[in-house]
Amino acid sequence: MCQHQRPCPTADSADREAALLVAHHPEQGWSLLCNGVLLFEDTGEILPDGRIIAPHRSPAMDVMTAA
Repeated sequence: MCQHQRPCPTADSADREAALLVAHHPEQGWSLLCNGVLLFEDTGEILPDGRIIAPHRSPAMDVMTAA
């Protein structure tokens, strides 16, 4: 899939989110990466083979502080 000189990580690799953006739609909450991974703003993913990766936000992102 990837045609960059230094190939992007594959969709099966642990660092798959480091692939370059092909399409970015922040108004809809998703981005398409060069390796075919559909990445959502909640950190969920859909891999090219249809597998779903649940959101994997760090605990710090889930903490809200009161003013």
